[in-house]
Amino acid sequence: MKIGELSKLSGLSAATIRFYESKGLITAVSRQSNGYREYPPEAASILSIISSAQQTGFTLDEIRQVLPGDLSHWKHDELLSMLKKKVADIETLEAKLAQGKAQLNNMIALIEDKPADMDCDDNAKRILGNMGLLKAPRPAG
Repeated sequence: MKIGELSKLSGLSAATIRFYESKGLITAVSRQSNGYREYPPEAASILSIISSAQQTGFTLDEIRQVLPGDLSHWKHDELLSMLKKKVADIETLEAKLAQGKAQLNNMIALIEDKPADMDCDDNAKRILGNMGLLKAPRPAG
């Protein structure tokens, strides 16, 4: 199949397909005598796998490591190990995001709880102090 057909079938632009080819993710590409690329029928499946893997956070290098040249020859143990590692990476990121969210919510609450009679400068010092970001001045001497 030609690149235009593959583009329509996969929903990816011809430039993206050529990029994946240049990165070695699509390996079974031949050229016709007129220079047109000819892709095998499984190219659409490979492109779908690449797109799905990227959407779940895999880099092209990670995809290349486990994507077989022939879809019937998956590296089972490597694939399973990489999938488990990606889940662990996502869980670590989720924990960092939850911590960041909690800090932002704390800051919002501190800002919203500003006493009515307090000016902005004193309120900023109060917030920074509550967050442990304001250092107490050192005594002179």
